[in-house]
Amino acid sequence: MMNHQDVLAVYAAMADLTEQMVLAAQRSDWDQLVLLEQACAAHVQTLREQDTGTPMRGAQRERKIELIRQMLNADRQIRDLTMPWMAQLSKLINATGTERRVLNAYGSV
Repeated sequence: MMNHQDVLAVYAAMADLTEQMVLAAQRSDWDQLVLLEQACAAHVQTLREQDTGTPMRGAQRERKIELIRQMLNADRQIRDLTMPWMAQLSKLINATGTERRVLNAYGSV
């Protein structure tokens, strides 16, 4: 089981990963973004499995709150950067599907 210091170290690692994710999204490096997200998800799983859930107090609690806020801010930035790309990808997928249905209905020209 993890003590409070261990938990804070994992949160700090996750905050660092989310900042790297922002940079990857800014560069449109989607492959790197996915890899970083997977690493972050592994940390979340570690917390689920090993965190005792004992409430933190004082400075440790404040540090945890600060790290969570950093991650939420990074998440917002990532969503702001990826949403236009996701919308464009959705249009491409829909256009391809429409094209396929037209070809199936009317055959190739």
